[in-house]
Amino acid sequence: MTIAGSDPSGGAGIQADLKTFHQLGVYGEAVITLLTVQNTVTVRRVELVSLDLVLAQIEAVLEDIPPAAAKTGALGSAELIEAIGRAAARWTFPLVVDPVMLSKPGAPLAEPEAGEAFRRFLIPRAALLTPNLPEAASLCGFSVETVKEMEHAGRTLLDLGAGAVLIKGGHLAGDPVDLYMSADENTVRFPAFRIDTPHTHGTGCTYSAAITAGLARGLSVLQAVREAKLFVNQAIRTNPGLGRGSGPLNHWV
Repeated sequence: MTIAGSDPSGGAGIQADLKTFHQLGVYGEAVITLLTVQNTVTVRRVELVSLDLVLAQIEAVLEDIPPAAAKTGALGSAELIEAIGRAAARWTFPLVVDPVMLSKPGAPLAEPEAGEAFRRFLIPRAALLTPNLPEAASLCGFSVETVKEMEHAGRTLLDLGAGAVLIKGGHLAGDPVDLYMSADENTVRFPAFRIDTPHTHGTGCTYSAAITAGLARGLSVLQAVREAKLFVNQAIRTNPGLGRGSGPLNHWV
């Protein structure tokens, strides 16, 4: 199950999640939290779905086809983050939390109060938290621009209650390195060569969805991250070149 926003251009959000679930062999369910008017160049509008309607969608899924794993994407409001965090306390399946705060073009997809809501209500429910560097910095309250600072951020986020943290290094200078840290003190670096392409729209959504698919298939968190890393790298490398801006990945990879 994905709990996230809608991208009508198909590259991110609910649309990217469902494509990824399908390609990785799991049945996808989708709870829509917000609607965007966007394409590969710009985000023109964001409309939040009412809190009661989001929660009703979740309840409808849980009472009939409960998922083997779930993820969150863009949630929009601190109120919804708190509500999902409280609901997740009763869930028996693993939850991947992708703390989406900005779209690829830079439009806000969460209220300014979202960081505190994530820290208090949702991070403690996360089997895995998957921030990029700006999101990690926002959640931690200090700069995260180097691998050493990523390690500091990882420890900080684990202290907030996450079972594991994957800090994505796409914003690093030079080649990207993703850093995985878990509550049992397991630390793994995932280095990669930087792929020279503007077509990276929906990378974070696809990555977290691929991890969620792995968890639904019974993989451990670390195994799911390993598989998802390979999937998303190849999806970027073989992107279809669509759009005039930051285009989508190849979800058929």
